[in-house]
Amino acid sequence: MRRAVFPLLLLTSFAAGAVVIRDDVPDRRHRMAISEFPALADVPGEGHGVLIAPRWVLTAAHAVGWQKAVDVVVVGGTPYAVNRIVVHPGYRKPPQDLIDAAIKSGDWAAFLEFMTASDDIALIELTEPVRDVAPARIYRGSALGKVVRLMGRGATGKGSEGHHPHGPNRTDLRQGYNQISSSDGRWIGYTFDAPPAALPLEASSGNGDSGGPILVAVGDEWQVAGITAWKRVQGNPVDTWPGKYGQTNYGVRVEHYRDWIEKTIAGDATAVAPPGA
Repeated sequence: MRRAVFPLLLLTSFAAGAVVIRDDVPDRRHRMAISEFPALADVPGEGHGVLIAPRWVLTAAHAVGWQKAVDVVVVGGTPYAVNRIVVHPGYRKPPQDLIDAAIKSGDWAAFLEFMTASDDIALIELTEPVRDVAPARIYRGSALGKVVRLMGRGATGKGSEGHHPHGPNRTDLRQGYNQISSSDGRWIGYTFDAPPAALPLEASSGNGDSGGPILVAVGDEWQVAGITAWKRVQGNPVDTWPGKYGQTNYGVRVEHYRDWIEKTIAGDATAVAPPGA
């Protein structure tokens, strides 16, 4: 039973990334084709990333860390073989006793404190460069107050009910928008507002597509300000439906990790996570 707990937590209290939408907006308005943002990458099973250099995909560490192997990722609809995965050396998985204590007590404060102190970011190096898709650039500066674009293939639903906590966590590709309300240190955050306060295509992340991009418009270009990571839910995340109005979602603030990303891509050995990280 203990072995089953951590993957469950990744799907309920921590992982995120699809699109949950307003109750009064038709689902078809959120559907999108991969050609609308071909730099989006699909990780096997569930999870996303974003192409930021011809041979490099940026993602959340936990989106690849739970899988036995990530041999192939799909970029712009085309599969590419993976050469290696570089996990940030500051990433930490929560100890099982911390998870067990939270489940038993229903108090997840210590668990969330542990997760917010972790560097949940990783890079996937491809064996060959992607030549027909332009990499997305990393957004410079603060995203605070900016309207951001979200996308993913994970679980979906309506804000009044959320979505089922146990999937399905890979559905059709959708997109939506929200406004960044916090941006500091490792994280950027936004809250899923209910109508009438919501944006016309307001959306929230759902389970199953962590690692997807959180994009800011710079002229006609969409740049990567964040990587979808986790959310705070009201109540016990083991049995609470994610994606309801009022929930706050958090993404990795990519600018915070620009130096590590650039050193890793440039081949700086000091940026590579040690074995077992």
